[in-house]
Amino acid sequence: MKKLTTPAIVLSVFLLDRASKAWALKALYLKSVKVLSFFHLTYAENTGVAFGMFRDSNLFFLVFSSGLVAVLLYLRRRIQEHGRAASLGLALVLGGALGNLYDRIAYGFVVDYFDFSFFPAVFNVADSAITVGAVLMALGMKDQKIEDRESKTGEQGSGKL
Repeated sequence: MKKLTTPAIVLSVFLLDRASKAWALKALYLKSVKVLSFFHLTYAENTGVAFGMFRDSNLFFLVFSSGLVAVLLYLRRRIQEHGRAASLGLALVLGGALGNLYDRIAYGFVVDYFDFSFFPAVFNVADSAITVGAVLMALGMKDQKIEDRESKTGEQGSGKL
């Protein structure tokens, strides 16, 4: 990825997350709006992490998220060496982590609003970016390891691990 692509993606995710949460705070505060039979926009304040686990642990997750962002920034060159998928994944995770970190600092909780009836938790743009980004990073790093192993053994295309 080009040198400015990663910061642009991080900033885009952060700004989209901020804009959507500002809208949720204004339009959805303490209510739920049915969009489809299986999808609602539901205002929720999350002081824990995904699926409502570890409620009332905002300070812990504020510190943890800050540390995670610092570690990812420190390791970014190594992660980006794994190719485009890992680089894109890193940018998505960073943008999402910064979005939720902003909420924890500004409000003392994370604003959630996507509510699917078949999914056990309410979530937001940042959560989505973190999830997709983590999967892309893992896939990118896994693919790179397979390619490295194949090039060392000379078994390209054999499918053996």
